[in-house]
Amino acid sequence: MSSYNFGFEDFKDDDRLADLAAHFEREGASVYFDSDTLEEIASYYFEQGRFEESLRVVDRSLEIHPYSSDGWMRRGILLNNMGRHAEALDAYEKALELNPTDLETMINRGITLDSLDEPARALEAYEDVLRLDPRSEEALFNRGVTLERLNRIAEAIAVFEECAEVNAEHPEVWYELGFCYDRMGKEAESIECYDRHLDIDPYSQDAWYNRGIVLNRVARYREAIESYDMAIVIADEFASAHYNRGNALANLGQLKEAILSYKRVLEIEGNDAATCYNIALAFEELKLYESSIHYFEKAVEADDTYAEAWYGLGCCYDALERFDDALTFFNRAIVLNPETPEFWHAKADCAYNLGRLAEAINAYRTVVKVTPRNKDAWMDFAETLFEAGQLEEALEAYSKALQLKPDCAKTYISQARAQLAMGNADESVRSLKMAFGLDPNQKEHLSDTHPELYGDKKIRRMLGLDR
Repeated sequence: MSSYNFGFEDFKDDDRLADLAAHFEREGASVYFDSDTLEEIASYYFEQGRFEESLRVVDRSLEIHPYSSDGWMRRGILLNNMGRHAEALDAYEKALELNPTDLETMINRGITLDSLDEPARALEAYEDVLRLDPRSEEALFNRGVTLERLNRIAEAIAVFEECAEVNAEHPEVWYELGFCYDRMGKEAESIECYDRHLDIDPYSQDAWYNRGIVLNRVARYREAIESYDMAIVIADEFASAHYNRGNALANLGQLKEAILSYKRVLEIEGNDAATCYNIALAFEELKLYESSIHYFEKAVEADDTYAEAWYGLGCCYDALERFDDALTFFNRAIVLNPETPEFWHAKADCAYNLGRLAEAINAYRTVVKVTPRNKDAWMDFAETLFEAGQLEEALEAYSKALQLKPDCAKTYISQARAQLAMGNADESVRSLKMAFGLDPNQKEHLSDTHPELYGDKKIRRMLGLDR
């Protein structure tokens, strides 16, 4: 939120001001100081961020000049900076009683009203200023910020653009426009506005960072990395820039470089669950499963409710064919997030690999319940049911898989196998004909791929396989 300067001249003689301040601290209660000197001392404290001391000096000045509207305005600015917003508002009201059309006070009053979470009154304050000065860039800018806070983004954009017309060199306007356009899903306009901001303020690490976020979202990963690099050059401890740089590198498949960026985040912030998780994912994609397991474990050390990290541990152990361990971790993920079908599917596959068909069937049943249009899950479900001898339910599952993907020859062959096991050779032949129509190669290789079908004399005769 923008705020005006404290209101004094920019005094440069720091040694003289330090002496004046020290003299005031020693003799303030008993020695006369003229108003100009008090202003200098108050400004000196203000510039150093010593707001309590500055307020004490301003109050001394107001004892001498209680009808100074500038003095009351400065008291309001100090109190606002100290987070004492209600008292700041009282000070601005006194200033405006003395000078009702002072634009600077009116704007600062609006800023304080916004801080007090009274946005409607803040907007009224800015509108009062704009009635007196329609080209007040600070009133326009702060009105835009309040509208943005109210999530009235289109209105905020219109006001910020008007502000930019008044002063195209106002860097914060372009920054806020970049943010607002991003909120509206207008990435090209957002990037352009961040570029305008950076033309004016090239050392704005937040703008370089936000620009990188938008570029990453539109898959311009290399440019995003360059933007994060600029943010990091300006502020090397900018952990979020290192983290998102890692994400962009991972999107490019540069996994080893991504891991280095993520590790830099850990150096800055310590053991962060999301960062450890991303490092683990990168190692998993590199098939370096032991390293991946190490970082998934660090992720759950940081946050033992991190279901995706428990799932990641399961995937690594599954890849290492340590299915008992994998199943333990998949179950942990499911306890934490039972509505995630990927967790159930992984559990089902793992239980199948362990020969625990009943457990696998129950898990597949959950998957198809949660994601009823998942053709692969229906197919896995059907195959497991078939293997468990639950033929009728297997045929229902094959039928569902074919409804979702009717051009899959292999599903028709699997269906034919189940139909034959049920003693329905005629239906089995019909399914095989559908399969061969979709993929003639299946007919040529049937004896090798499905000897149980080829071995049935009726099927061979009806399909002419003995010719």
